Amino acid sequence: MNIGEAAAASGVSRKMIRYYEETGLLATAPRSDAGYRLYNESGVQQLLFIKRARDLGFSLERIKTLLDLWQNTDRHSADVKALAQQYMAELDQDIMHLQSMRQQLAGLVDQCHGDDEPACSILDGLAQANSPLASPT
Repeated sequence: MNIGEAAAASGVSRKMIRYYEETGLLATAPRSDAGYRLYNESGVQQLLFIKRARDLGFSLERIKTLLDLWQNTDRHSADVKALAQQYMAELDQDIMHLQSMRQQLAGLVDQCHGDDEPACSILDGLAQANSPLASPT
C-alpha cells in the first residue's frame, strides 16, 4: 500500500510517517518504480504501535526502545515493565505538579472579586516574587 493508504489504515498522518522514517523510528519504506513509498501489514502494525504509544505520551526515544523490545523475541517482559513503571512514576510527578499549579491558581481566582474595578489579585499574585507561585529552580 502507498503512504496514503498506510496513513488511513494506521491513523498516522503522511507527514508523521515521513518524520518517523527520517528520525529512524520507522524503517525506510521500499519504493515503487515510480518512487512512491510502499508499506505492508508489518509497517502498518508498527505505525499502529507508534500511534498507541504516542497516545499514551511516550517520548520518541522511549517508543524506539519499546519497538526494539517488541521486535526482539528474546526480550524480557521485566524490561518492558520497568520502562513503563519508570514512565508512570514520571507521570505521577507531573500530575502532582499540575495539581499544585491548579491549587495555587484556584487560590488566586478565589481572591479575585471579578468585578469592573481595575484591582486584580490574580495579577498581584503573579507579580509577587515571594508568592507561593514562585517555583524553585
